Amino acid sequence: MPGEKLSNEHPVSRPNSRVFYGWWIVLTAALGLMLGAVPIIPFSFGVFLKPLCLDFHADRGAISLGFTLFSLMAAFGNPLVGRLVDRYGARKVILFCTVAFGLILVSSSLFSGGIWRLYAFYVPLGTVAGGTGPLPYSAVIAHWFDKRRGLALGAMMFGLGSGAIIMPALAARLIAAFSWHAAYAVVGSAALLVSLPVLALFLKEKPQDMGAVPDGVLPITITTQEPTEAQGSKWHEALRTGTFWLLLSAFFLVSASVQGCMVHITAILSDRGSPAQTAALAGSFLGAGLLTGRVGTGYLLDRFFGPRVAAGIFGATSLGIAFLWASTTTQLAFFAAFLIGLGLGAEVDVMAYLISRYFGLRAFGAICGCAFAAFAVAAGIGAYLMGLGFDRTGSYALPLKLFLVAMLIACAILARLGPYRYGVRHTEDPQSNPLPETA
Repeated sequence: MPGEKLSNEHPVSRPNSRVFYGWWIVLTAALGLMLGAVPIIPFSFGVFLKPLCLDFHADRGAISLGFTLFSLMAAFGNPLVGRLVDRYGARKVILFCTVAFGLILVSSSLFSGGIWRLYAFYVPLGTVAGGTGPLPYSAVIAHWFDKRRGLALGAMMFGLGSGAIIMPALAARLIAAFSWHAAYAVVGSAALLVSLPVLALFLKEKPQDMGAVPDGVLPITITTQEPTEAQGSKWHEALRTGTFWLLLSAFFLVSASVQGCMVHITAILSDRGSPAQTAALAGSFLGAGLLTGRVGTGYLLDRFFGPRVAAGIFGATSLGIAFLWASTTTQLAFFAAFLIGLGLGAEVDVMAYLISRYFGLRAFGAICGCAFAAFAVAAGIGAYLMGLGFDRTGSYALPLKLFLVAMLIACAILARLGPYRYGVRHTEDPQSNPLPETA
């Protein structure tokens, strides 16, 4: 209840004692994300695009449809992943999906031949991708952290950003030396042999499982008159609110825009005459922006009103899309990639954070799953529209213009969001800074 004090007999990690185990959870989740579906498939797909076109004798629209199918299956799978997380716990979901994801990648050589085999490869990958992505890990982090939730989510996403920097360049080298099959097999083996054992040993569901409390300090007051966030809204209650649909609309537009640019940015630079390795470097610049966006966004979310933080970062991303559209030099395109990466770095952090603040943790998995479903559908649509636009016009100019408008609309939508319903709890930590709850 609001204002309720917890018993001092409850075991807890005190400030200045030892490292709060929640930060080890963050590190473990970061490794899982680095070797999960997001860096390996969406962030590296641009590097695979032309090799796949050559191998399957298909145009970019047909190959991009494989990524669209991946995204659609992820969209259908995310609500199910969310419900399973709420029902059985995130740890079980993560471990099962990591095993399935790694095995599918390792068996990539079985999917050669007709274009339908490529689609058959990406469909099961998309089905299990949600269990290796930010959704279940965000559920774990949201339980381990309250006052520092934004920073913890951002630090967790450091792993995803690192993967986004490393994987495109690694994939390009593996493809050049061997084949696209070998590239997928290598990263799939890493998921099975590196990520899976660490997750099994160190990932813990909730702080209560280890006799601790969120943030490692005792909450003494609640900053909201609503029910505590351990309760929160039911998923069907959230779906009836205007706030949910505003969030969904904003992130649909953001996802379509930034994911479409991400998937095709290597091809954009290649078309402008850049060598293959230089074009692949754009993906690393994008990953650097993502890394900056992940950590920076988390830090800002703990100190400022979330929708304003999101609008500012997505405004910078809009500028990046405008540069990518209008640029004639490789240097400016790299800067555009960095700004687009900022938006990529912010989107998942902001989505998970705002859902926890507006709807609590009672049905966090199911609500976040619905949001991630729309997010994944939009990603597939954005990638396909980029490929289709190029095939029809011979240029990426038209889809880039549309994505610029979409990003500006998303910023305007976020400005309409009202105050948080489930604010941060005050703790006995004297350095605690109350989270802003109103615009």
